[in-house]
Amino acid sequence: MKKYLFISLLAAIATSAYADNNNVGCGWGSMVFDGKSDKPSQVLAATTNGTFGNQTFGITSGTAGCAKSATVKSYAAVSTFMTANVDKLAHDMSVGKGESLDTLAALIGMSNEDKAVFSQIVKANFTAIFPTTTTTSEQALQSISALLARDARLAQYTV
Repeated sequence: MKKYLFISLLAAIATSAYADNNNVGCGWGSMVFDGKSDKPSQVLAATTNGTFGNQTFGITSGTAGCAKSATVKSYAAVSTFMTANVDKLAHDMSVGKGESLDTLAALIGMSNEDKAVFSQIVKANFTAIFPTTTTTSEQALQSISALLARDARLAQYTV
């Protein structure tokens, strides 16, 4: 019994590597527990996704709520970078180019073809991203995510 519990726990941890905004990724568990936000439902959804191998199948086949061409992203990495480099990013966004802006685009998982469009959008919307001098990096990141979500080409990169 301990062996099965351990395997389920490992599956849940492994599943978290594929996590998206709902914390549990895609698969049957995500479909069954869709809309639930409590921790037991999230744990059961993640365990179901990992234990039965349906998440892997779903990613491969593009079924069970999974996308075949999705990108693995780390919100934590994007948020940490944003926090550590907020002043440099603000400058780069205001001019529409720069090393920190390129790095942010790479962390988001943006293709090289879409980086130019991203740079134009953040430059054009700089005052919406940083409306005040006290705007936090988290607030700026939320604004960037909202801008990405509204653009048909860049919506796939929302963070």
